[in-house]
Amino acid sequence: MALQATTRIDTQGTLQTTGNALDMALDGDGFFQVTMPGGQLGYTRAGNFSRSAEGTLVTAQGYALNPAITIPEGASAITVAQDGTVSATVAGSAEPTALGQITIASFANPGGLRSMGDNFLQETAASGAAQVGVAGELGRGNIRQGYLEGSNVNVVEELVDMIETQRAYEINSKMISAVDEMLQNANQTL
Repeated sequence: MALQATTRIDTQGTLQTTGNALDMALDGDGFFQVTMPGGQLGYTRAGNFSRSAEGTLVTAQGYALNPAITIPEGASAITVAQDGTVSATVAGSAEPTALGQITIASFANPGGLRSMGDNFLQETAASGAAQVGVAGELGRGNIRQGYLEGSNVNVVEELVDMIETQRAYEINSKMISAVDEMLQNANQTL
């Protein structure tokens, strides 16, 4: 039996608190936009960001957010508002300084995005062009700082489906064996 197709489940996963100021989850529709190797754009819902050696916010794989957000050395009290505005208290300033705004990409047909692996997706003709804008506007989800989006797979349901598939395979296998045995008996009696 050959694999016919894979299906991507685009429903919202549960938000899990991490307490890490650079972890971000999208509460609703949309994708973080990142710059991939070679300068192409990629899209992801994985919000486990960190500060690179150069100070930019990057994914676990080292891909920078687009537009880039740079956090100065020694910055403290980093906050990310629901609309993506990033602020931090920098040395020599008592008030938080705005560092930039994380934008969110949405697509006319998110199911048309092509998987690139490691939770990254790529725009295609089927997905339509990315519509990039402010989180919380025009149907885009809000950004939740200190959270990560958990899996959207119902493990129990998937296990039940797998067991049903296995049983169907076993029944078909037994039927084929029974037919083979009947044909052998028929050949021997002739």
